[in-house]
Amino acid sequence: MNNDSPIFLGTAGWSLPREHWAAFASEGSQLQRYAGRFAAVEINSSFYRPHRPATYAKWAESVPAAFRFCVKVPKQITHERRLVDCDELLARFLSECGELGEKLGCLLLQLPPSLALDPASAARFVEALRARHEGPVVIEPRHRSWLDAETLLQQARIARVAADPAPFAEAARPGGWTGFRYYRLHGSPRIYYSAYGGDRLASLTERLVEAPKGVDTWCIFDNTASGAAVADALHMQRLLSAHWQAVEKLPTLPLLR
Repeated sequence: MNNDSPIFLGTAGWSLPREHWAAFASEGSQLQRYAGRFAAVEINSSFYRPHRPATYAKWAESVPAAFRFCVKVPKQITHERRLVDCDELLARFLSECGELGEKLGCLLLQLPPSLALDPASAARFVEALRARHEGPVVIEPRHRSWLDAETLLQQARIARVAADPAPFAEAARPGGWTGFRYYRLHGSPRIYYSAYGGDRLASLTERLVEAPKGVDTWCIFDNTASGAAVADALHMQRLLSAHWQAVEKLPTLPLLR
């Protein structure tokens, strides 16, 4: 494995389609079986409803030491309050997911397409967030005006997601803070459904391995509606292992850590 630029590969959620069960251990919970194969997962359910601190703690206890979770910030904060007057909600959310401990890999802020950048409110929210949380944060804005927030994001160490499909051209590439990269692949042309296929996965693999040394890179497949995410992640895992085997002359690795 290339330890200079760690790659955390996984899917949105840890549901395992029956047709791919053979690729995972037969024993354990779905999360345990999933974590035996992949290095990371994105928790999307936190966007819709809160989880008890004990639930986060249980999840953390059930996965290997090197496994990492990305937790999506609740829609109450991003879509309903639209980043304004949400300090109490933010504090509660961080207290809950903080039970993941060192296995909390990053937070994901996905903004609604209608939310244009308001520099003053964005700065206040970022200040409130950073006063409570020092770990990696990624943001997925879907309004092009957020390109004007690059300086704010860099100063606050918040990376901008590289999304597919991209809501605007620049969103296809990583932005914001350069010390962290997060590729969020929703499926295209049919969002949440379409599989990526061999050629596109090979191209994506090339983008992942070009990350600068020391920069953690995440790749999360969110095309889960028809089960394509797991298949795509397994395929990319093979491509990455083959790449590292060729470059570093190491045996092919079954797991990515």
